[in-house]
Amino acid sequence: MRKFSISGMTCERCPQQIEDALIVMPGVRNATVFYTKSSAVVEAESDVNEQTLINTIKALGYTAQPVALDGCDSEDVTDKKSLHVAIIGTGSAAFACAIKAVENGAQVTLVEAGDVIGGCCVNVGCVPSKILLRAEQLAEQQRNNPFDGLENHEPSLDRSLLAKQQTARVEELRAAKYQHILDTNPALSLVQGYASFKDTHTLTIRNKDGYEQELVADRFLIASGSQPSIPPIPGLVDTPYWTSTEALFETELPEHLLVIGSSVVAVELAQAYRRLGAEVTILARSTLLLREDPLLGEGLTVAFEQEGIRVLEHTQASQVSYEDNKFILDTEQGEIRGDKLLVATGRAPNTGKLNLAAAGVEKEANGAVTVGDQMRTSQSHIYAAGDCSNMPQLVYVAAAAGSRAGINMTGGEARLNLSAMPAVIFTEPQVATVGLSEQEAHAQNIETESRVLPLENVPRALANFDSQGFIKLVVEAGSQRLIGAQVLAHDGGEIIQSAALAIHNHMTVDDLADQLFPYLTMVEGLKLCAQTFSKDIKELSCCAG
Repeated sequence: MRKFSISGMTCERCPQQIEDALIVMPGVRNATVFYTKSSAVVEAESDVNEQTLINTIKALGYTAQPVALDGCDSEDVTDKKSLHVAIIGTGSAAFACAIKAVENGAQVTLVEAGDVIGGCCVNVGCVPSKILLRAEQLAEQQRNNPFDGLENHEPSLDRSLLAKQQTARVEELRAAKYQHILDTNPALSLVQGYASFKDTHTLTIRNKDGYEQELVADRFLIASGSQPSIPPIPGLVDTPYWTSTEALFETELPEHLLVIGSSVVAVELAQAYRRLGAEVTILARSTLLLREDPLLGEGLTVAFEQEGIRVLEHTQASQVSYEDNKFILDTEQGEIRGDKLLVATGRAPNTGKLNLAAAGVEKEANGAVTVGDQMRTSQSHIYAAGDCSNMPQLVYVAAAAGSRAGINMTGGEARLNLSAMPAVIFTEPQVATVGLSEQEAHAQNIETESRVLPLENVPRALANFDSQGFIKLVVEAGSQRLIGAQVLAHDGGEIIQSAALAIHNHMTVDDLADQLFPYLTMVEGLKLCAQTFSKDIKELSCCAG
């Protein structure tokens, strides 16, 4: 057994290239390369020259140095080479886990029930939605801009062309970020079909033709994602309502879009369709963004109403019908009619058909698989990540969770810390949050202080002639440690990460106020808001340090 340190590997394909070159050498019985450890372990006959092995690695463009075996390498190689990981799903969490598991020597089989791989984000979620939102932003800028010297005009829109371009980019990214990885990594394989647990170590996979096969594995990741949650409104299921999928790819604009829901998907798509030219009415069971700081929902409601979006708070549909190509909703506000209806009331975990009970995997009342910060379920060899778990339904959380699951199922001890998790709603103005709101802090018996800085006090907002919104900072009383931030602002998502880093590094509000921020940036608003804990911002120069 020989061990080498290797430098120069830049991606997950490098180890396979080195292994392929070594394994064909005379006298070499086995070769395992570890990307994360930058090392290789080679099992070879005693007469195989060490320098020859090094030269073979160098010929591929890498640098190799012999190192001493630590006593565990032989066992690790055997275990990892024989480890078989089965992953239910092919989204962000699934591929993040697969890549890490393969890096650490495992063989991975992915199981996909759908027609295409990639999961929600690239196919029917983040990617197509942000393309649509960017298009509507540009349309609105043509229609309404704040500068005297630029003439406003009604944009010329072709929704079918937008949808075609949108679909092309989705297909491009799916091919590059998912299919290419699958095609070029021999340690990854794909099985098409619907998976369910037969027992703790066996999946039954049934394809669309009814053919069944069994898959036995050492470790499992449940990454089956989520689907739109449809409320039990009488008459709704008998109508041609939209979910977010239909709304994202529709090629014709409705005259009047009705939206049931008031959270992320509802508000993003409502504003998009308004800016593309449709009349829009939102039915909110309570208020917009109920789970966020009330100031955020209030501010977004004002912005929406200024754009002509009708927001009906504390309003629910008691009956839905469809007649003469019109939706008819019976509500507390009377009868409301529109030609299209978007139902955006959240997403439900895709776990109902997995037969989790057969594997002894516990789940929440809503069907979400229960996991801790190492992504382990109630069965130590079964992990879960992404929208099907009890983690926040955010693609970057899913990817981070999947990556940690891949590390842990191959011998690591990685944990996912969500204490400084940023989130962005891509409306205009954007809604961005991190850490605790005042309400959340008080629920945890944390005494707080807070300040709200209207954007009229941020020089860049004034220069943009766009001062709608605010920055709010929440600190722990006494220690003055920053514990939360809420932002309603143009490019609020670009501001929030700095607040996330401040929270992660346990900075006080004075620490934040003392930092250097580049002048005439929106993120400078964090410094200005921090200064208001001890100063009157109105008395400061525009670039006061």
